[in-house]
Amino acid sequence: MRDFEIVRDPLWDNIRLDGVALAVLDTPAVQRLRYVRQLGHAFLVYPGATHSRFEHALGAYHLAREALAILDERGDLTGVAADHLAAVPVAALLHDIGHYPFSHALEEAGFPHHEELGVRRLRQAPLAEALDALGVPGFTDLIGSLIQGRSTSPLQGLISGTLDLDKIDYLSRDAWMCGVPYGAVDVDRLLASLTLVEDTAGRRELGVHEKGISAVESLLFAKYQMYRNVYWHHAVRSATCMFKRAVRSAVANGVITPADLAETTDGSLMERLLTQSPGGLARAVHERRLFKRALDLPASDAPAEIQPWVWEDPALLERVEDQWARAAGLDAGELLVDFPARSNMLSVDLPLRTRDGGIDRLTDAGRVGQLGLPRIAETLYQSARRLRVFVARRPVKPLEGLMATLCTPAAALRDRFEA
Repeated sequence: MRDFEIVRDPLWDNIRLDGVALAVLDTPAVQRLRYVRQLGHAFLVYPGATHSRFEHALGAYHLAREALAILDERGDLTGVAADHLAAVPVAALLHDIGHYPFSHALEEAGFPHHEELGVRRLRQAPLAEALDALGVPGFTDLIGSLIQGRSTSPLQGLISGTLDLDKIDYLSRDAWMCGVPYGAVDVDRLLASLTLVEDTAGRRELGVHEKGISAVESLLFAKYQMYRNVYWHHAVRSATCMFKRAVRSAVANGVITPADLAETTDGSLMERLLTQSPGGLARAVHERRLFKRALDLPASDAPAEIQPWVWEDPALLERVEDQWARAAGLDAGELLVDFPARSNMLSVDLPLRTRDGGIDRLTDAGRVGQLGLPRIAETLYQSARRLRVFVARRPVKPLEGLMATLCTPAAALRDRFEA
């Protein structure tokens, strides 16, 4: 086994890969991430957003090693099992190996979550063989539980939680590559403030020192700004909706199977879609002929009664879209509804070590005199989230009544369709 190698990264400069990381890095499951863009179709709006999941994985791994070094120097890692210490950087490196092409679009389209696919891939050769060769009993299961957020390790919060390293890297990296100032996070201060906190039951978990509260706020506000200005940009969402519809159609027509989707890359999937349906939605996305907005409302102006099936049930949403397309004088597939949801966008659940040595807890209620951002989290979320209707061409008839349909319970709609 090689001892270490150094790779250059535009965000974190030198990243030192140890022997364990090198043992899994050159497996096909990890190398595939070089060809999966981190931000899906955002490059159609921000030309620099072509960075890959591979770069992000290296960045998360680097931050994991940095965080462990800081915790160790402070003496917080005393008593933490050696296999947990070894597993955290590897889990950070492998946390996205199950990712589909084009970011989270296909999860929105109703396909299994990438974490589920990633844990499955941990047990497939040759990655499984590389992990087994490390000689740590139960190492693969431990990594899988960390990736899924189910581990009882006190270090679980580094992989999944309010301050997980995945979030710190992707916000910083995405902002850097898009060329926007919105994702600025006080990373050094945040890492320096990490600590392990023991609760009354003796359970240890990742927390933060009181001096790091402002850095936590910088992370939360960066997340809000990136969703509002980049991830949920109207043109990005238009391309995403068109792509989702194209892939669902391809699967329904037998062009590709869900199992095949999980193995593709951005390039191979688009080539398949363009070959099988040369004049369809995939071609329009490829040539940036994006649907335009017929409706664009902030969530605060949309009816509170809009039903969750709008963002949770893509099959039912398709039927509603096509019904309203016909009603508006359009063809099926020429009207798409988008109301993305991320209700936990600014959620906080984190133990806090106060300056006097006491233990408090940061939650969505914030903290008196400090961390006021969570108390306005719902307002910020409603500001970032928008209800949009995208159309291929100008509707012949008005969309009067569409909002009432979106407010109709799923069961009633299904009965109506059956009738």
